[in-house]
Amino acid sequence: MKRNVFYSIAILSVAGLLASCHKDNDMPPVQSGTITIENILDSKPLVESGTFKGEGTPPVILPGQSVSFSFSAAKNQRLTFATMYGWSNDLFFAPDNPGIKLYNDDGSPITGDVSAQVKLWDNGTRINQAPGAAVMHPGTPEATPKSIKEVSGKDDFGNNYLPASKLMNIALKYDGNSTFTVTIKNISGGTANETPFSPGVWAISYTAGGNLLLPEPIYSAGKPTANGLTNIAEMGDNSALNTYLSNNTGIFTPLSPVLVVVYNGDSNPFFKTGENDRGEGLKDLAQKGNADILAAALKGKAGIKNVYILKDPANTVLLPKINGAAGGKVSQALSLQQGDKIAIATMYGFSNDWFFATSGSDISATQKGDVSGSIGLFDNGTAVNQFPGAGVTQANLAGTPLQESKPIQAVPNPNQFTTLPALTSIIKITLQ
Repeated sequence: MKRNVFYSIAILSVAGLLASCHKDNDMPPVQSGTITIENILDSKPLVESGTFKGEGTPPVILPGQSVSFSFSAAKNQRLTFATMYGWSNDLFFAPDNPGIKLYNDDGSPITGDVSAQVKLWDNGTRINQAPGAAVMHPGTPEATPKSIKEVSGKDDFGNNYLPASKLMNIALKYDGNSTFTVTIKNISGGTANETPFSPGVWAISYTAGGNLLLPEPIYSAGKPTANGLTNIAEMGDNSALNTYLSNNTGIFTPLSPVLVVVYNGDSNPFFKTGENDRGEGLKDLAQKGNADILAAALKGKAGIKNVYILKDPANTVLLPKINGAAGGKVSQALSLQQGDKIAIATMYGFSNDWFFATSGSDISATQKGDVSGSIGLFDNGTAVNQFPGAGVTQANLAGTPLQESKPIQAVPNPNQFTTLPALTSIIKITLQ
């Protein structure tokens, strides 16, 4: 009898072992993989640039006339411009570098008369005649071109000039939400230096870490003229310099530390378009680039297998390509099983609350190679939007976001502020 009992136990043990082995064989095999996220944006240093001109033929700004244009700017950003002193050989008006200050130290916008910040400059390429309607253009070239120099009272040839602020009035108006309108008025009429102003150019530089990326986009005092400024200073032709500025105007943004989530489920575990922020930390990622809160909220949830925050070892954030240098890049080894999915989120750093994230059904564990097409750009709906990279309430530009509550939506392109490059030209995701 005992022998039969032991025999039965042995049979059951073997059967259980076989069943266990069969069950293990049914488990999807674990496979290793590596995900790599890169900021591949070919960044530009200028947020905005443009031209201005008078309304007549030719389109100069005559004494008594004015011209206005609008732009967006954040704290520490400056407005610069250039226009020819028309009745001269090669003089131009421009603010002292890096440009006109737009905000007080407390972050409040500067408004009203800022004419004192504008100067008169000698381009150094033509011998100056006495200023006036009789000036011959283009005039006699300098035997050896000189560096750009401020004209303060007299030029190098003994010609007299009033301060620029007595010839040109500059007024700032704040339109709200980081937008300004500047009006340039010709007040030279009846003075000893009466002159028309030529069509001109203007520009706003990005700031990163509190520093302007292109602090002298139009001219550099003490250095030779460049990039088409001579065409403005000598002939009032702004086309060449406008082309140069346009080529340097576009998008600049870092990407915040990247949240990577491996999960098993039917839908993205932290957001869905059309619904409001869930209050689990996506808001902190979208507004400030802080993924820690959302990562903590996701860990331990049903279906969540692993949560990672990937930081660039040198800069924490992933910088874009700057002057040809490669952008930021992070990688993470993953253990994946068939049926697993990968969700990603990272902040569009120079925004109020935009974030890149996998959309649709996220990234399947079985996918390989470039999976950048799975990425979308979304508005978290928790902060009032401003021009990306030029908003005074953007957290990464030392601002405090203005709160709102709207459903999460894809960011349109073009949008109300600018036209973005294709998302696959900004962020690259590779799974190997």
